[in-house]
Amino acid sequence: MTLMGALHLDLGGAPAGPAGTGKTESVKDLSKALAKQIVVFNCSDTMDYIMVGTFFKGLASAGAWACFDEFNRIYIEVLSVIAQQL
Repeated sequence: MTLMGALHLDLGGAPAGPAGTGKTESVKDLSKALAKQIVVFNCSDTMDYIMVGTFFKGLASAGAWACFDEFNRIYIEVLSVIAQQL
């Protein structure tokens, strides 16, 4: 499924691939073409559920898209809480 197809169905997307192939830039370009604000967040292993919850509150209040760069760095315990928050 393409990102535009996911948007049409009110879903999100998760581009995957090797480093340096333009995944983040592609999402940024798509948001620009659709006049949507996007916040690129570089994830780290120091993130906790409180930080992510605050980030989601800001996104919701602004109506912005989020691009989580280096998502694989987040601990599985934190990802579990994030999934529940969504």
